[in-house]
Amino acid sequence: MYAEYFGLSELPFSIAPDPRYLFLSAHHSEALAHLAYGAQEANGFIQLTGEIGTGKTTLVRRLLSRMPEGVEIAFIFNPDVSRLGLLKSILAELGDVVAPRPVERSDLAQAIYRHLLASHARGRRVVLVIDEAQRLAPEVLEEVRLLTNFETDRHKLLNVILVGQPELRETLARGDLRQLAQRVTARYHLGPLNREETDAYIRHRLTLAGAPGRIFSQGAVRGIQRYTRGVPRLINLVCDRALMAAYAHGLREVSPRMVGVAVRELAGIPGRPGHSPRRVLYIGGLFLVLAAAAAMIAWLMAGHYGGLPH
Repeated sequence: MYAEYFGLSELPFSIAPDPRYLFLSAHHSEALAHLAYGAQEANGFIQLTGEIGTGKTTLVRRLLSRMPEGVEIAFIFNPDVSRLGLLKSILAELGDVVAPRPVERSDLAQAIYRHLLASHARGRRVVLVIDEAQRLAPEVLEEVRLLTNFETDRHKLLNVILVGQPELRETLARGDLRQLAQRVTARYHLGPLNREETDAYIRHRLTLAGAPGRIFSQGAVRGIQRYTRGVPRLINLVCDRALMAAYAHGLREVSPRMVGVAVRELAGIPGRPGHSPRRVLYIGGLFLVLAAAAAMIAWLMAGHYGGLPH
């Protein structure tokens, strides 16, 4: 509703992981470099972690959208699977058909091995990318490690990129997974945006959506940073609702007051004088973290069952 009012060609603050809108802060640029290294150069595991909503999946989407020729990607984004389920998913991603009859783990592993050998013979590199990898059971992670045993005298036949929340680091620190941990050749933890980056992030998305000029006041940006702690997905939620509030009030600029209105609406808190801004920010923060987590889980499930392209 507000897009035409503010001169926008599209809504700039969707929480979908659209790689077109990726904002490359210093941290995000480094993280993307680690992913690219894992896809094209590394022999082993690359580990990328970050809190909910910091942009990990968007980085993965950017990586996949710009993968050079000669690289095959098996992208697993619903990792709540068994060992057999994972192997079947990898084969499906690589374009190999699994027979409907019952199969053993060794049959699936051999099928993957044959595919890896054939790809290597054609000069192609195969990369397994697992998003939300913190949800993998330890025995499934061990299965992934066993797949990286497939190698020639000089090269691993499969590179693996594990992307997940901070719990992934804790899982890989387990004693029974130390062999996998020793194969991680690069690790990166993606942090939130600082105040200057939050300002640049908001302007970046508005510019891509066709904004004719600045829409958020400096005071509004400070409020957004204070509330969201620089988490991009939360920034999107607040900015979207703040733009709607400004539109409803007939304003051409988003003020700190409109940010407060957005926070209260998102947190389900009535706009009564008894709720101080600090209390609204605190309670609203708790609410939105839960809401953002639920939204991402719903998106992942929708993507899995809807057959999103990658």
